[in-house]
Amino acid sequence: MKLVRGAWKLLVGIKDALVLVAMLLFFGVLFAALNAKSAPATIKDGALVLDLNGPIVEQPEEVSPFAMLSGGEIMQQYRLRDLVRTIDAAKDDAKVKAIVLDLDRFGGAYPAALGEVSDALLRVRTSGKPVLAYATGYTDGGYRLAAAASEVWMDPMGGILLAGPGGSQLYYKGLIDKLGVNAHVYRVGKFKSFVEPYTRADQSPEARAASEALYGVLFDQWKQAIAKERPKAQIAPLLTQPEAVVTAAGGDIAKANLAAGLVDKLGDRTAFGRRVAQIAGGDTSKPAGYFNAIKYQAYVDSKPLPKTGDIGIVTIAGEIVDGKAKAGSAGGDTIAKYILDGLAKNDLKALVVRVDSPGGSVLASEKIRLAIMAAKKKGLPVVVSMGGLAASGGYWVSTPGDVIFAEPSTITGSIGIFGLIPTFENTLAKIGVTTDGVKTTPLSGQPDVMAGTNPQTDAVLQAAIEHGYAQFIGRVAASRHMTPQRVNEIAQGRVWDGGTAHQLGLVDRFGTLSDAVAEAARRAKLDPKTAQVQYLEKKPGWAAELAKQLAARDDKDDDASGPPSDAFGRIAWERRQLFAQALGDVKRLATSGGVQARCLECAGLGPVGGVASDGRLLDLVLAKIGL
Repeated sequence: MKLVRGAWKLLVGIKDALVLVAMLLFFGVLFAALNAKSAPATIKDGALVLDLNGPIVEQPEEVSPFAMLSGGEIMQQYRLRDLVRTIDAAKDDAKVKAIVLDLDRFGGAYPAALGEVSDALLRVRTSGKPVLAYATGYTDGGYRLAAAASEVWMDPMGGILLAGPGGSQLYYKGLIDKLGVNAHVYRVGKFKSFVEPYTRADQSPEARAASEALYGVLFDQWKQAIAKERPKAQIAPLLTQPEAVVTAAGGDIAKANLAAGLVDKLGDRTAFGRRVAQIAGGDTSKPAGYFNAIKYQAYVDSKPLPKTGDIGIVTIAGEIVDGKAKAGSAGGDTIAKYILDGLAKNDLKALVVRVDSPGGSVLASEKIRLAIMAAKKKGLPVVVSMGGLAASGGYWVSTPGDVIFAEPSTITGSIGIFGLIPTFENTLAKIGVTTDGVKTTPLSGQPDVMAGTNPQTDAVLQAAIEHGYAQFIGRVAASRHMTPQRVNEIAQGRVWDGGTAHQLGLVDRFGTLSDAVAEAARRAKLDPKTAQVQYLEKKPGWAAELAKQLAARDDKDDDASGPPSDAFGRIAWERRQLFAQALGDVKRLATSGGVQARCLECAGLGPVGGVASDGRLLDLVLAKIGL
């Protein structure tokens, strides 16, 4: 009977594998068919629709073919550089009569990215071309973009409740103690707070002080931007006394927002569509609210980037990890190969390093740094452009730059490193399991995750961390022309906003990626107006291209990806993200390896979707338990 059951399982496994292969072949053929017809679409007159039903990121994650086949939700991500160049192109395009900003399911972005997109929208508005924003309810990040619009619309059943940066962080010390797990932490820097959730039940005074300073500056920048872009918006009462404002309006948040000048018009999508049709035109034979629309992806595809150029741009986005990694994470081997291949195969005159990373593996960060140093040894100017964040390992890879650009709201610094090793001797003791064995040296079997570490191992590992910190300090000191003592004063793992980092000398100038490219051209004695760039990266795989093309063909009303548009739905969605984060934190505790340079504070300031891999882990767990 066991033999029959085993044979049956084998046959079922073979059947499942064949079905999977067949589906992959089907999607491959479908992609080829779509790609064969994927010549840039003819752009007709209308309104360019930016339906941002997902986060704005520096580099979208590559979609796995298996994720597509699983039927799970794949949230769209919008590449910052594509979004900005699309908006700028639309400004001078006579076919584009207006820009429609649909923020119903906006997934957020880091403050610097929001500022860059907002500035691009302001350039359109200043040119005289209308920019219209619509949402059921605006988040802080969504309203940062909407404030740049000529007209701000909102569904009368929606509302804006401005929260400001900050919130709760999960701390696992109590749970770890109950389970008997012993988290051994080796670190340097009194502000290096990444390990605190595993070693404390609350935030340390140092971490709290640093977070309060950082959040305070970023919040002030947000308020100043709203006041400049939309002077009539009275946001102060809604920030300080939201309950009084809403109660005075009889609980009608939308009415309160309209009275305070946060929005110009309340109306459903049909009314909003009629308004857009007045500007961009529409077919009266179509349902009410129809207007001539230009789809975002079609417009992006109609204006492809050059494939060759004198200036190479390498993107270091997401967590920095050892080995190879797909787009959305920065694998040390992968990024180093992009740079070295670019130097070997192309006649590059300069290198621009675009960084948008909270850090990660020190080993991988150093591998990337050495590849960048290879460009310097060839005599190429190296210019660093910091995006939303360039902290910890993200700052490590920035040290070779001849000049570093950032935005005032860039999150950077966090110069410090740590190591974390969990051991389970107390956990095993709870169930009556003990350990014993022969050891020939103090380091035999160490670090022993079953029996715990010994004092000699702890001393060795702490000394190694201190040595790594000294290396970090030394690299920053040499790059920034400071003494190690001065760097140590402003390091200690503390996270800084871009404006303060500029004052401290960690950043040279304020500017965007375009400013960094222009500076690289000047240093390479090229004309900044005519110099061409090429991105040193892998072309997206067929699955990613297929997912993009299918998404571009879908109607907005049928798209269920992204966070919900109403307040209560978003609360439920964010609760799910909290569970996903908890699972991800457990995974990181169990699998953390090597010396790390990561930033904890960065996570709460970026896209609200969190780490996509955490969400996939939650989906897997829920599927296993039948939920």
